Amino acid sequence: MSTTFAANNSSPLSLSKSATTTCASLLRELQEIWDEIGESDTDRDKMLLQLEQECLDIYRRKVERSRKYKAELHQSLAEFEAEITQLTSALGERLSMPRYEKMKDNLKHQISFISPTLENLRLKKQARVKEFSEIEFQIALICAEIAGSDQILDPSGIQVDELDLTTKKLGELKSHLQELQFERNLRLQKVSIHVSAIHQLSVVMSLDFKKIMTKIHPSLVDTVGESKSISNETLAKLTSEMNSLKQEKLLRLLQVQDFGRSLKELWSLMDMPIQDQKRFDHVTRLITSAADEVLSPGSLSVDVIEQTEIEVERLNGLKATKMKELIFRRQSELEEIYKSVHMDIDSDKAWQLLISLVEYGTNDLSDLLSSMDDQIAIAKEQAQSRKDILDKVEKWKHAFEEESWLDEYERDENRYSAGRGVHKNLKRAEKARILVSKIPSLVENLTTKVKVWEQEKGMPFIYNKTPLLQTLEDFTISRQAKEEEKRRSREQKKLQDQLATEQEALFGSKPSVKKPLGQSTYANTMVGTPNNRRLGTPAARLGISGGNGRRDSGKVGAVIPINYVALSKDDRRN
Repeated sequence: MSTTFAANNSSPLSLSKSATTTCASLLRELQEIWDEIGESDTDRDKMLLQLEQECLDIYRRKVERSRKYKAELHQSLAEFEAEITQLTSALGERLSMPRYEKMKDNLKHQISFISPTLENLRLKKQARVKEFSEIEFQIALICAEIAGSDQILDPSGIQVDELDLTTKKLGELKSHLQELQFERNLRLQKVSIHVSAIHQLSVVMSLDFKKIMTKIHPSLVDTVGESKSISNETLAKLTSEMNSLKQEKLLRLLQVQDFGRSLKELWSLMDMPIQDQKRFDHVTRLITSAADEVLSPGSLSVDVIEQTEIEVERLNGLKATKMKELIFRRQSELEEIYKSVHMDIDSDKAWQLLISLVEYGTNDLSDLLSSMDDQIAIAKEQAQSRKDILDKVEKWKHAFEEESWLDEYERDENRYSAGRGVHKNLKRAEKARILVSKIPSLVENLTTKVKVWEQEKGMPFIYNKTPLLQTLEDFTISRQAKEEEKRRSREQKKLQDQLATEQEALFGSKPSVKKPLGQSTYANTMVGTPNNRRLGTPAARLGISGGNGRRDSGKVGAVIPINYVALSKDDRRN
């Protein structure tokens, strides 16, 4: 044992010598055995030759195995070097490898030297592949969300290009991932904005928001733990739905505004109570609103529109009756305007035509009412153009009345007798004489103004169914005749006074008989005609009585010259 242990711990040369000694001793022992057996030399040579051949075979096999193992070590070293080169290339790292053929180290030492480096590179590659895989999986997820794919991705199914694991490529992937994440955030914001806008529109128009969202994509309805769809298709549907709802909102708003304006017109037309109007304040306040300003929940719902439409239809039903009343009221107003300025009208025929138009006419009552308003405006304009002349006619009539009173007063022989009201009558008589003295200038100025008016308007100035110029001319002629009659009366009175004086001289004086005021023999002759023929005089045409009575123009009609109910004298004759 000690010999064997020494041989195992000695150098290769000492081991060779020991083996030679052992073989020699074994050979001597074998020869002794052969001697005892009696083997021949020939057999001994054969067995020695066989033994030597077996030893050579053993050595040869051993050498071959050693040579093969050496080649394997060279192969492993080369593979390690190649793998290191590949890993450094894939990882994009620089690593200087020593030239081992110039080193004196054996192959195992060389392999043991580079093994840690190789293992470190392998660990780096593994970590880099994992990082690449995670980034590419995130990229694939975002791309699938944008594409709208419902396919479930498996992280293990991600194929990483292990030939390019450089930090540059990793940086590019990270940058691409950041761009996709930014794109996803933008899309999420767009989705959120569109969903919010659709929700607001749904609230205003009382629509089923969840039903709309489910129709676009189920993930848009509040679901726990599920991300919202951000695909191009979803965004397109959201945009389309939002635009469609905005258009629907605008159409409903226009419809509500139209109904609101109709309500206000009908309320104004029919003098509806404020309490009834307040029920539709939520409608009328939208008349001037823009679509973006309408935010109240349910303000444009189908129920609101239908209720408003029903109310408009109800009021339109009442409108016809009210319109008839208003039209008849406008006709009465029109007649009053013409009546106030002494213009002529065929009232009966005008009312018959108006009733026929209202009951059986094809025109809209609103148009008829509008026409009546236009006629009233024209009538007021005509009345205004006649106002100055009518004011002067009133002054003329007043002066004429005062003149008639003055004539009666001067014929009263007891006007200076003491009594009640004498002082007032004296003052009135004084003023009347001044006013009567202005009658010629009043008539002249009035005639001039009437002629100017007729020239501007191209028509005669009618007053109480008679041309005013004709009345003025008749008045002037009548006044001249009256003055002539007064002159003759004064001359006749002088003659009578002379005869009375002569009779008094011959037969003596006679007692005079007093006559009461108003019983003068000259009363009717001074005024012009008896009472039963008074309407033929110019004064009668102006509505003035021959005595102290005032004018009465309340029984005179008015002319309606245009449109539906306006009838001229010629139409009436036809």
